[in-house]
Amino acid sequence: MINVSEPKLSPKTKDYVLDCIKTEWISSSGSYLDTFEKKWAKYCNKKYAVSVTSGTAALIVALKALNLKSGDEVIMPSFTIISCALAVIEAGAKPVLVDCDLDTWCIKTDEIKKKINRRTKAILIVHMFGHPANMDEIKKIIKNKKIDMIEDAAESHGSKFKNEVVGSFGKISCFSFYVNKLITTGEGGMALTNDKNLYNKMKNLRNLAFNKTRRFSHNEIGYNYRMTNIQAAIGLSQLEKIKEHIKIKRQNTFLYNKILRSYDLPISLPIEKKWAKSTFWMYGIVLKKKKMTAKTLSRKLFENKIETRPLFLGMHEQPVFKKLSLFKSDNYPNTEYLSKYGLYLPSGLRLNKSKIELICKTLKSILSEK
Repeated sequence: MINVSEPKLSPKTKDYVLDCIKTEWISSSGSYLDTFEKKWAKYCNKKYAVSVTSGTAALIVALKALNLKSGDEVIMPSFTIISCALAVIEAGAKPVLVDCDLDTWCIKTDEIKKKINRRTKAILIVHMFGHPANMDEIKKIIKNKKIDMIEDAAESHGSKFKNEVVGSFGKISCFSFYVNKLITTGEGGMALTNDKNLYNKMKNLRNLAFNKTRRFSHNEIGYNYRMTNIQAAIGLSQLEKIKEHIKIKRQNTFLYNKILRSYDLPISLPIEKKWAKSTFWMYGIVLKKKKMTAKTLSRKLFENKIETRPLFLGMHEQPVFKKLSLFKSDNYPNTEYLSKYGLYLPSGLRLNKSKIELICKTLKSILSEK
């Protein structure tokens, strides 16, 4: 079986983790945590970093730190992971959806203005599958408006918009270090900011919101979202290899593109805008002809021992949100199309040329069936 994603750990990973064990700094304090936070913040051109247990946790502490109130609205893409909408709801606000572009899969910038009103307090920008959103357009739209920008760069470590790394634009920027991400801590996340007050707020929220003057006294709802020193040790070893990981992702994407373009198959391939440098988190394709769904294609590839994943189900189509009567009359055709006809192929850091060639040949064979 060719797995959809596999991590790539370095010898340093073992050394750093063993150091945690030998020194017995294995919980939520330690030098690796401090170093990882500082180095990740520096990499993303931010002053402060708050490590947490997941990308979802990062989104929650970020949105909670904004002190959103009932009735406040947060604009976000319809095409994304459910964590984004869950975090908005957890923060007490209402998620307001915008459809995605069919080329970058990021939020459709020309639809954002229509969703802004006096209740709009924030916009959540998700950089999709390694490709950055159009930050110039977004900044222009919210300029001179009291709308905070939160970046979700969970899928786009190291990606750039006009030579500026993603995660450097938002009032708060959020990352995931799940095992399938460009750099991983197994499970984990980070929230970055230049605002010291927001930094202190997020630090407090991730640690059960302890009262500063009396231990085990709590004035607000907090969370147990602390990353461990061991996780940070893994993350630090990964960060030291981020250039190598980006190179692998880009080389694999270019090879996929070269082979699949030569086959002239009825599929859309990943693109890269002139203003972008994508890290191509996962290699996603979309069927152009509707005679086969992504679900059928995925099943046929699995029968040939090739693992895939479907693209995201739109937020307006999520059963849980239908139960909550959210997005009832919403219609997002691009999101629905990607969800039905898109999937991603094996994209791990251990993928090699022979496996990519085999995947492409198998895909050609399946799509050429009468």
